[in-house]
Amino acid sequence: MTTPMSGGQAAVAALQAEETSHVFGLIGSATMELFDALYDANDIKMIGVHDERTGTHMADGFARASGKAGVVLAGQNGPGATNLVTGLSQAKAAFSPVVSIAGMLAQGHIYRDAFQEVDQQSLFTPVTKKTWTVPSCDRVPELMREAFRTALTPRRGPVQINLPRDVLSAQADFPAMQRPQHYRAQTVPGAHPDAIQQAAQMLASAVQPVIIAGGGIKNTKGHEQATALAEALNCPIVTSPGHGDAIPFGHPLNAGQMGPRGNAVASRLVKEADVILALGTRLGFNSTFYSYDNINKDAQIIQVELEPTAIGRFFPVDLGIWADAPTAAHQLTEALARLADRALARSWTDGFKAERQAFLAQRDADAILTHPTQPSGLFKALRDVLPQDAAITMDAGTLCLQATDALNYWTPGSLFTPLDFGLVGFSYACGLGVKCAQPERPVVSLMGDGGFGMTVSELSTAVDHGINTVTVVMNNKCWGAEKAYQRDFFNGRYIGADVSSPPFDKLAELYGAAGFRADRLSDVGPAIEAALSCGKPAVVDVAVDPNALYSFRRDSFKHRGG
Repeated sequence: MTTPMSGGQAAVAALQAEETSHVFGLIGSATMELFDALYDANDIKMIGVHDERTGTHMADGFARASGKAGVVLAGQNGPGATNLVTGLSQAKAAFSPVVSIAGMLAQGHIYRDAFQEVDQQSLFTPVTKKTWTVPSCDRVPELMREAFRTALTPRRGPVQINLPRDVLSAQADFPAMQRPQHYRAQTVPGAHPDAIQQAAQMLASAVQPVIIAGGGIKNTKGHEQATALAEALNCPIVTSPGHGDAIPFGHPLNAGQMGPRGNAVASRLVKEADVILALGTRLGFNSTFYSYDNINKDAQIIQVELEPTAIGRFFPVDLGIWADAPTAAHQLTEALARLADRALARSWTDGFKAERQAFLAQRDADAILTHPTQPSGLFKALRDVLPQDAAITMDAGTLCLQATDALNYWTPGSLFTPLDFGLVGFSYACGLGVKCAQPERPVVSLMGDGGFGMTVSELSTAVDHGINTVTVVMNNKCWGAEKAYQRDFFNGRYIGADVSSPPFDKLAELYGAAGFRADRLSDVGPAIEAALSCGKPAVVDVAVDPNALYSFRRDSFKHRGG
């Protein structure tokens, strides 16, 4: 039995077969048949955005929070499509399963310098896992299925589907749409028993073992398996940068984020460990800067990765295990229980626990609570006021980089950052996507004033659709990271570093949102509490000392003698 449909109707039917609940998009004349079909799709909520880039960040946040694919639709070919590139590059760096759909000029107009013509197939190929241009109406469901399967197959990542105008308007007879369980794997691979036994022996005999939990634990919600393994070993567990929520903050074996941008306790553990279990992490740039300055060169490394090309890529390993990280962690816990005699590294772990508690106490004691507001004081205020179940999104930039390991992530799956792409202008739009995926959770987005200025137009998207997040604008009136480098390495020769902005609390009110202002540190807690309870999208404009600048990548300027 077949059903006659247009290409646009078939695309929406394919989205429905995938149980798509939200589409983030910007309308355009190239995809009117698709939008018209969405009009009848009562099970899909269309979130109309103001820019395709920010729509992609919303889809990215939705994907990470839900574990499903996030869908973004650029209605217009040419400029509408090109606006997707930054967001898809961001999603690729984060291994986020975004399905991006863009209209495209009719195939008969290709290579004729037609209106808004750009080679979208070539444009998107470097910034996605795969890009398709659908050649005919009857193949729309097939390639939509392929797109979702590719986006959601490990390693996950963004994909792009280009839909020419003539494909969307053409008619064909379609059989019933296949459901995902008919064409996608339902299981993940465990580790080979011999590898598990060898790894268990190495860990059991370690005196100073440490587990590094990365995206392979966070993105699979594998914290229970990871912490059970740490408990079986009685060893500390650190998290890779940007994944500080992979393990609950309150777990006694959690040391926090390691590496050049992590905290001193977690970083020391990795520098001194004799056996390192890299559990679902590449040991990549943000964790190590690819340098033995940040990881013990003499340690035995066991690396568990679902992506085989990541094993031993940056550091030679003593044992590489191709497996799903939570599954392997569970296998290791069972194997360790069968070992009659194993060293529990008691003194190493007891020493770490004492050091960790001292670090957390000192972090509060060192917070500067005077005026003007300093980052350390602001972060303490946030630790005191943010709900434990809050989802927190971050931007790039010096203040957000400092905040990443300065906040407490009580609930796994609560930290959303640009990760390796280092994108400014990500956090607010990402938070809107997270809130759509988890409407019951408070969502708090941290941004600098520069980054929020890039994306402020999406306030009307939040108001129009009742997406009630709280955005904390850390307003230091400059591009802080770059201004710090100009101060520290270029003799204070400032150019292009300062930012002028309107009062963001007043601007929020003009959009129909709620606005709050915190000119002093004592204002921060009450302002955020009021924002969380106001029942509207809310912006808290926090005045931060513009002189409180920090150079994160000092190693990048060694050539200048800094």
